[in-house]
Amino acid sequence: MTEATSAQAVPTSWQAALNPALSTAEARRLGGWLKAEEAAGRRIYPPRGNRLRALELTPLDAVKVVILGQDPYHGPGQAHGLAFSVLEGVRVPPSLVNIYKELATDCGVAAPLHGNLEHWARQGVLLLNNSLTVQEGQAGSHQNKGWEAITDAAVAAVAAKQEPCVFLLWGSHARKKAERVAGLAKSHHLVLTAPHPSPLSAHSGFFGCRHFSRANAFLRENGRGAIDW
Repeated sequence: MTEATSAQAVPTSWQAALNPALSTAEARRLGGWLKAEEAAGRRIYPPRGNRLRALELTPLDAVKVVILGQDPYHGPGQAHGLAFSVLEGVRVPPSLVNIYKELATDCGVAAPLHGNLEHWARQGVLLLNNSLTVQEGQAGSHQNKGWEAITDAAVAAVAAKQEPCVFLLWGSHARKKAERVAGLAKSHHLVLTAPHPSPLSAHSGFFGCRHFSRANAFLRENGRGAIDW
């Protein structure tokens, strides 16, 4: 464990995969940088204790689906450690509104009145951001600070699983991250790509991608059980 994880223990199922990345000089620099940013009064999201929430809720041996985000939401009270998710009582962000729209069209699932995706995570949907922290009000502010090596290791650990999994890659950042995992595209897993669900790009191919039903069909075919979206 390093300062980068903010005194949060790496969940047991992920330790073998992540500890090598967390023990590097790069991870130590990330931890020191985060500590200095907080000491300087910069507000960082999600708060300490929630930065590994995706890994806590979805153990490595339980992963069925991986959805990759870019970085946490940067508004007050939004980020809680799961990509695209916000806690109940927080306004549903535009990208998640579009995810819900596609889900309704694809699977007939009515949009929830909240944006908390923990019920997905507990079923084996790993909602992982590329960077696990962000500065308030500054999207992408913690990119290229060291998180990528750690989250790459998490993606690689899923790719190494014998059980078939589904990777849903929405937008260029997600695709580029997956490309860093050697052999993922040619593996026994299902890799689906689409534009990002952001209002800026959702109409360019995210709507109508039918990723949710396609993921469930693949999981059923491989005896892994469908996700209750």
